[in-house]
Amino acid sequence: MSSPFDAPSTPEEPADRDSLEQYVLPLVVRLERTDPPARTDALETSARAVLTLLADPRVTGPEGEWAERVAAWEDARIRKVVRRARGGEWRKAGELPGITVAGATAEVRVFPPVPLDGWPRELAKLQVSGTDLDDAEPPATAPDGPVLWLNPELEMSAGKTMAQTGHAAQLAWWRLDGARRKEWAESGFALAVRTASPGAWAELTASGLPLVRDAGFTEIAPGSCTVVADHPALREG
Repeated sequence: MSSPFDAPSTPEEPADRDSLEQYVLPLVVRLERTDPPARTDALETSARAVLTLLADPRVTGPEGEWAERVAAWEDARIRKVVRRARGGEWRKAGELPGITVAGATAEVRVFPPVPLDGWPRELAKLQVSGTDLDDAEPPATAPDGPVLWLNPELEMSAGKTMAQTGHAAQLAWWRLDGARRKEWAESGFALAVRTASPGAWAELTASGLPLVRDAGFTEIAPGSCTVVADHPALREG
């Protein structure tokens, strides 16, 4: 079985991704009626959850029990959908195969990809809407290290933005070599999510760093640039 830190393998771009069977990566954020998570922490935790799944032994080799589904998902359009759960819903979601990642205030569970029309019943009934979250205080200045920069001109729900930060983290992971992947994993996938200033955003989108362009299925126009993944290793050389 290969290591998650082997030389990066960015999926080949199929001639027509839409002609392939479509899969979606489910993410569920715990959203209780009282004491909801902070928005920025939820965005960061979602990104770390995606990275944690990509590095999991169940994904990283042909013998991994999730490897085939992840490969099929990566070959088609890399869709991610964030749903919310509380109480008994959260407990039932936790009984399905997946990985729960905790932040300072947020808990996000990521599941292996499922067919677009084949969601498990326990997840299919969960709501997508209603994920509006806030930060009690403005996030601190972004630390040195990986930063996922949000487009300052777009307004998206927290759930939509969680999917976008997860995608940006995945694009950065694909671009890193084995040594850098290992370092990132050993740090617990340390990263920050911040909103760029308009001037910085223009520079970031022209930098060649991984850039998420949304397909436009929900909330925003197709082709909208949503997040730039700025990992220090991607600026070297």
